[in-house]
Amino acid sequence: MPPNFIACDRDQVLLMPPSLRDWLPEEHLAWTILDAVSEMDLSAFYGAYRADGHGRPAYEPAMMVALLLYAYANGNRSSRGIERSCSDDVAYRAIAANRVPDHSTIAEFHRRHQSALANLFTGVLSLCAKAGLVKVGVIAVDGTKVHANASHHNNLDYERLARAILAEAERMDGEEDELYGDARGDELPEQLRTAEGRRAALREAKQKLERSRQHDEAHGEDEESLSVPLKLDPAAVVTRHGGRQRWLREASHQLDEHRRLQAEPIPRSRARRLSESERRLRQELAVEHEANDAYERYRAAGRDKRGWRLSSNAPKPYQPPQEPSGLINTTDLDSHNMQTAKGWVQGYNAQAAVNEHQIVVAAEIAVRSPDFGHLGPIVEATETELEKIGVAEKPGVMLADAGYWHQKQMEKITSRGIQLLMPPDADRRKGGTGPRPNWNRGLPVFMRRVLAGEPGQALYRKRQGMVEPVFGDMKFNRRIDRFYRRGRLAVRLEWRLATASNNLLKLHRHKIATAAA
Repeated sequence: MPPNFIACDRDQVLLMPPSLRDWLPEEHLAWTILDAVSEMDLSAFYGAYRADGHGRPAYEPAMMVALLLYAYANGNRSSRGIERSCSDDVAYRAIAANRVPDHSTIAEFHRRHQSALANLFTGVLSLCAKAGLVKVGVIAVDGTKVHANASHHNNLDYERLARAILAEAERMDGEEDELYGDARGDELPEQLRTAEGRRAALREAKQKLERSRQHDEAHGEDEESLSVPLKLDPAAVVTRHGGRQRWLREASHQLDEHRRLQAEPIPRSRARRLSESERRLRQELAVEHEANDAYERYRAAGRDKRGWRLSSNAPKPYQPPQEPSGLINTTDLDSHNMQTAKGWVQGYNAQAAVNEHQIVVAAEIAVRSPDFGHLGPIVEATETELEKIGVAEKPGVMLADAGYWHQKQMEKITSRGIQLLMPPDADRRKGGTGPRPNWNRGLPVFMRRVLAGEPGQALYRKRQGMVEPVFGDMKFNRRIDRFYRRGRLAVRLEWRLATASNNLLKLHRHKIATAAA
């Protein structure tokens, strides 16, 4: 009698059509994500398509959204990787209903629905709130440096940038000589040599001009303008310490905020990136000159607390340079060289606010390496997200490390009824180095006293256990340690999708635990 084995006949034709529901167990993450997407408001996606049904059919937006969320939950952010998985992975095939969208379609969906995809974070957070996971009694705030899709070797100063622009122009001239030969290159193309072709081209040009005019009206200023609406109010800028540097730093922060609000995609053309890089460096120099002039006017007319004219005690003279002195990355213009515990990386400062269930309640991107100055924006983002999902509860206690210490922002936050726990001294000052110099009165002394007590210590000890595992899971388990896209807008989309997928994973595990209880 031969051995008794279960039959393995790969040529057997299925007698009944298979059901996708039989391919995965009921507790699989794919079904949780599909159920979550079915409860979200996807009108922003559907509104981008023609309502009359004309044109080539597109993939169902709900399917594409679920596909991206599942891919991010598994650390698969490559368009080509997602395409391969739709052929090879049963879960992807179940989500895509046995369809295989190609990588260019997936990438175009990213570009076309950039704003709507970023807002999926709020939709997922709303589902977590319905499940009772958005408790905001204690919130931990932290940032992590994530590599940009750029190399620090492409950080150029103004002189090297000028040489790169000349080299690029020479390269383009060489390509045009090879393409056109002895011809000028500006001869009329074939389609414009007839009256009918010219009329069609004029119609198309008129439509492009109208779209360009609408774009300029929406953004409020010319793309090549160097002007930035600075608000250098002495009442807000002047502090006990800082002097001229305080004014220059405030102007730099306002320029950064201006660029955040006016953010545009990074140009694909190297020539356009070099041109935009040169414009930004000149803009930074113009802002520095304006801030320095404002400080000099303040010194000339202002008086100190004793009523003496500030001009009687002249500070060390300073004249801003006549040429830009900073660096800019010509691959990803919004990224910066940032210091980490393991060295320097060209990247972004990804900010997150996390509750005790390790649910990310706010996720934003900063382009400055220090966490200083980012406390106010991330707390405001937290309050905004909670308001959007209808959570009336306000954050009770915010936990942050010493790098976020910004006394003015802290005072504004506490005035809204939010308690802050934040050591005034960084960890490197422990072990005998002592507190920061001249920080021996006022808020720093009060915060040290609060953190020295058992209640304060018990609360602050929660911080690392709340936020660090979230960063660890994303960066090491799911390999979201480098952004694939370029520019502040695209990077913000990636970060919010990554944190939204973190929340979906927490929601999925919560559902399994609840069902098993």
